[in-house]
Amino acid sequence: MEQHRARSTQHGPRRGTSPPTPLPPQARRGAGGGGSAAQPAKPAAARPKGRPAGAARSPAAVRRSAPPIVQAVRRLPNPRLTGLGCGLFCGAVMLALGLLDSLLFGRSLVVYGVLFLPVCVLAAVWVRGVDLVTVPIVVPIAFALGLVPVAQSGEGLSGRAVGLFTALATQAGWLYGGTLVAGSIVTVRKVRQMRRRPVRSRPPV
Repeated sequence: MEQHRARSTQHGPRRGTSPPTPLPPQARRGAGGGGSAAQPAKPAAARPKGRPAGAARSPAAVRRSAPPIVQAVRRLPNPRLTGLGCGLFCGAVMLALGLLDSLLFGRSLVVYGVLFLPVCVLAAVWVRGVDLVTVPIVVPIAFALGLVPVAQSGEGLSGRAVGLFTALATQAGWLYGGTLVAGSIVTVRKVRQMRRRPVRSRPPV
């Protein structure tokens, strides 16, 4: 009897000790599989709202995607002429084109009118934003100045004046067309300039 009691006391729980706490299921899996506990997957990097994947492009990629005509225009010189500089530019170029027309094309008014159109475009593009109003005024004066060597003139000062006014009357279509082209470009630039002003004056957020 004494031996049986001694054995039962040895195998029974000891007094003053708490029962072992059960292991969590993750620890049991790790212990059973012989590996470390599975770590939770890291969340994927959050993308900014409103921008799909691959939407952001570098400026170089945007420039490469531009058509060849736009790239050719960007390579051209882009000076900024004042009102006086625009008047001198148009007058000098049209006078040179009039002399060239009288020497090479036999004073052809059609050739002179065709050459007048690109000068109007360049004047409207190269003038400063402050002097946009001067372009529609300068262009007709330059047309009349360059028409002096091209117009058929008579003898004396009165004959030259009559020839000049006759050429202006017969070639009014080229004059109005070039002035209209220059005025349209100037109007577009003025509208874009007025739209940019509120954005610049708006305080930063």
